[in-house]
Amino acid sequence: MCARLADTVMAVRLKSALRKLGRLERVFLLLLLAALIARYALPGGSTEILLAFAAFLAGVLVAFHWILMGITRLIWWLRYRLLVAYLFIAVVPIALIGLLLYYGGEKFTGQVAAYLITTELERRTEAMLGVARGLAWTPPVIRTERARWLAPYFGSLNPGLELLIRDGDATWRYPENGSLSSPPRAWRDAEGLVLKGQTLCVWAHAIHDTTEVTMLAPVTPQMLSSLAPHLGAIAVHDFEAKRDLASSGPDSIPAQGDWYDFQISHMVPIQMAVWESPGHTRDPALIVVTRYSAFLRTIFSQQGEWGTGFTASSLFGWFLSAVVVTFMVVELVSIVIGIRLTRSITYALHNVYQGTRHVREGVFSHRVHVQGNDQLAELGGSFNSMTENLERLVEVAKEKERLQSEIEIAREVQNQLFPKSTPVSKTLRLTAACTPARLVSGDYYDYLNLEGSMIALAIGDVAGKGISAALLMATVQSTMRTQLRAGREMAGDGGALSTAALVSRLNQQLFAYTPAEKFATFFFALYDDDTGHMTYTNAGHLPPILVHRGVPSRLEVTGTVVGAFPFSEYAESSLQLDPGDLLACFTDGITEPENEFGEMFGEDRLAEVVVKNCGRDTAEIVAAVMDSVREWTGSPELQDDMTLLLVRRI
Repeated sequence: MCARLADTVMAVRLKSALRKLGRLERVFLLLLLAALIARYALPGGSTEILLAFAAFLAGVLVAFHWILMGITRLIWWLRYRLLVAYLFIAVVPIALIGLLLYYGGEKFTGQVAAYLITTELERRTEAMLGVARGLAWTPPVIRTERARWLAPYFGSLNPGLELLIRDGDATWRYPENGSLSSPPRAWRDAEGLVLKGQTLCVWAHAIHDTTEVTMLAPVTPQMLSSLAPHLGAIAVHDFEAKRDLASSGPDSIPAQGDWYDFQISHMVPIQMAVWESPGHTRDPALIVVTRYSAFLRTIFSQQGEWGTGFTASSLFGWFLSAVVVTFMVVELVSIVIGIRLTRSITYALHNVYQGTRHVREGVFSHRVHVQGNDQLAELGGSFNSMTENLERLVEVAKEKERLQSEIEIAREVQNQLFPKSTPVSKTLRLTAACTPARLVSGDYYDYLNLEGSMIALAIGDVAGKGISAALLMATVQSTMRTQLRAGREMAGDGGALSTAALVSRLNQQLFAYTPAEKFATFFFALYDDDTGHMTYTNAGHLPPILVHRGVPSRLEVTGTVVGAFPFSEYAESSLQLDPGDLLACFTDGITEPENEFGEMFGEDRLAEVVVKNCGRDTAEIVAAVMDSVREWTGSPELQDDMTLLLVRRI
């Protein structure tokens, strides 16, 4: 019984551990299991090798993933995060600078050493070419005499030097028993390194008329060492032949001096001609093995001293040692200062962290301990100020939420004020749309059936936007309907309503019951469905556009805005709507939006859009106008409330 219980507990723990494993760990376990099975089922086969390799890669990824997770958990604590930051800010840059100095110094030293050698080699071969050209141009009567005293000098610089002067059938050699022969005829003036057979040589060759001068000397260890005495070992290696063409030998490597006196090896490509193949070159490598001390002795005038045993190279060594010691002292002091700063930072932030936990639990009375007079202390003080103000901010947020809810209610109420259906008419089609710039709008439109065949139309634009404009819009709507009802009663049976009188009463009502700075533009019209006759009063509103037989025109303005002056007078005008006529009433949110260059959309563009789409359905015309305005502004946000009322006679 106990054994079964233990097995059950083990199975439950195993399942729990497998659930905690990620997808990558599960893939690794499956590959490992498959590799173990393949090892015993298919030993030595390609399947075993592939599965083992796949399991190895998966194991590397799992190890990398776990290391990353461990580092992430470690640096969650600010103290360890700062230590890691110090590591990357201080230790890593110093290590990189040290590596840069080491490798940069090594490359610089090797490059300069190779430059000294190649420069000296070029100087010698150019001097040989100068002598060869001089002998070739020298008259025959004095050429031999001049060659006799020049050849020994260049022979001392280049051991094994041979000189051949050929003028027609006459030849002159140095030394007299020399075996140097003329190079192939394709050679012209040349100098530098040349491979003659298996021997690397320095040479110079010059031709003038029938005279040909050739100077050739093998590159010996003594010659290589003389190029830069005491600098180090020099070798010329041919990678094509896989052998050294010339070498000064390992004995030329200087002995190590100071602790920094590392051995430096540097390789640069050089050009080498082939004696038997004029114009053909190969690129062996010049290899230099030196030390800093030998390089410094060469740079600083060999053995120049200011006192007994006090040379420029030793001065550099003392200077470098002093710099290293100074860096180590500064680094130790920095570590001590960093530990103290870390403790002060982590102490202050730990207090703030504990305070945030209290705030998360809703305890706003908690205060952190503040000590010192620095930014961390200021942080603690700011946290205490935050907890003091947090409760008040929560109340402000609740109040803002309540106001937002009230604005939503106001928007819903305003939407109820707009007419839900169009008036019943046998000759008229009405379509209207209002898009507010904010949640609520200051624009207004309305239409309704009156007794008989009359239809009332209205559109207005309240000054401003937002809640205040929406409230005034509601006032205009209710006042207009009230005055319309009162006007019908005053007209009596058979009497005609006056648009001018109704707008005048509306103006007095708004002036009496609204603030002085509040006003609105207003267009009101009465349409007779039997005759197609329309009477209207335009109180400071933008003139509607009438499209008659494809030609747009604008209605006139018959008075000033409503609600601004108590005794404003208004006139009325009339027009006859023929079948096919289209009347577009709009607010300034349609015509005044600006593009990126500050240019307004304008009434002319509106008229152009309306005329262009005149043959379409009124709802499609409204959509075309709204899209044109949005495309003009190029912005998803509206600059003002956009309202459009279309009236079409059918």
